Amino acid sequence: MKIAEYLPYYKRNLKLAIPVVISQIGQVTVFIADNMMVGHVGTVELAAAAFANNIFTVGMYFGMGLTYGLTPLTGQSFNNLRETAGWLKNGLATHILAGGLIAVLLFCLTFLLPHMGQTTDVSIHARPYYLWLCASFLPFMVFYSFKQFFEGIGNTKIAMGITLTANVINIVINYVLIFGKFGFPELGLAGAGIGTFIARLSMPALYLIFVNFKAKYRHFFLLAWHTKYKLAKILRIVKVGIPIGIQLVVELLAFSFGAIMMGWLGEVPLASHQVALGFISFTYMISLGVASATTIRVSHQLGSNDLKSLKKAVMASTHLVLAFMSSMAIMFILFKNFLPVLFTNDPNVIRTASILLFIAAFFQIFDGLQVVMLGALRGMADVRIPMIFAFVAYILIGIPTSYLLTFVFKAGPQGIWLGFLTGLLSAGLLFYFRFQKNLLKML
Repeated sequence: MKIAEYLPYYKRNLKLAIPVVISQIGQVTVFIADNMMVGHVGTVELAAAAFANNIFTVGMYFGMGLTYGLTPLTGQSFNNLRETAGWLKNGLATHILAGGLIAVLLFCLTFLLPHMGQTTDVSIHARPYYLWLCASFLPFMVFYSFKQFFEGIGNTKIAMGITLTANVINIVINYVLIFGKFGFPELGLAGAGIGTFIARLSMPALYLIFVNFKAKYRHFFLLAWHTKYKLAKILRIVKVGIPIGIQLVVELLAFSFGAIMMGWLGEVPLASHQVALGFISFTYMISLGVASATTIRVSHQLGSNDLKSLKKAVMASTHLVLAFMSSMAIMFILFKNFLPVLFTNDPNVIRTASILLFIAAFFQIFDGLQVVMLGALRGMADVRIPMIFAFVAYILIGIPTSYLLTFVFKAGPQGIWLGFLTGLLSAGLLFYFRFQKNLLKML
């Protein structure tokens, strides 16, 4: 392999990936800030926020996945402006209808909150916060519909700017309403819900304002206005989006069940799990940004029927992610006894977390591989088989392996993470061979 011939592909992929990475980091930063502010109100409020978010996140991930299907469809028709504008109009309509339906389903779960095994105080505090999250879902879906469309035409910077702006809005409103500053009432956790709602409401509005001042992007909206709704396009968006949504939920549930099993072992293993998960969440975001760029690059090269460049773009992303994850693996191994100190002073948690970080050093390499290959497959609009592969890898292989190693072979907390490693390794290999098969078929 000649590195020089891949340099242009590294540059193009990174140019698309870096704004996505910054957006992801911004989201995590706000999540941490939210928890810190709510945590200062009280332990019950913090627990209620975690409880409400865990329920809401399932619907949110599915909705996000549904919008992800718009990117490859837009990217593959990028050379035909009218066709591209048609995807904008039909995608937005699909996502508004789906977002409304999911929001109603999430709202119906409000009546089940008192019956989910939480304390009365947690359920009472969670309800108003959860209702504001439900209200924020439809503008969230509209924003993601715009975001995925613009990523399909190769622009990831707009979403980055809007996400960071909305995050600032969220933090400011949270501070004012949670603690009752500047004459506003002290609303506690409900104030955090209102902050999230206003921030998410601002995101599609900011997109429309930005587009209005950019002629080349306004042109897409004008073309979309004059195109017709087409059932075939709507069904295609749903057909591509639903498997992605299911795949995201499957992966979320696998890690959620891992946390549940860790809780069976006690407070120290669960706390150690959270500490180690914080580090790998950061490295995963970098890989996810590169994977998003891969989806865009693959869809564009596929639309141009340039399979040679398609393969090189995917390989360039793979090189970047494996190099980054390998360097992080070395850091995790060298500093596994020191990194947990950033989160806790408990020697038992530090000791257990250091063991989990050692395992994470290896499994994140496969995590990087699977997310990039998944990005490539999405660029090809190949989503149904990868959804099945994800279910097999995470649910049928990963979770049973975690359970057997931990509770049958008494491997302790590390058994659960070895199960994660097995699931991610399986997913990475399955997605890789699927990509190679698709490429050979095209050639």
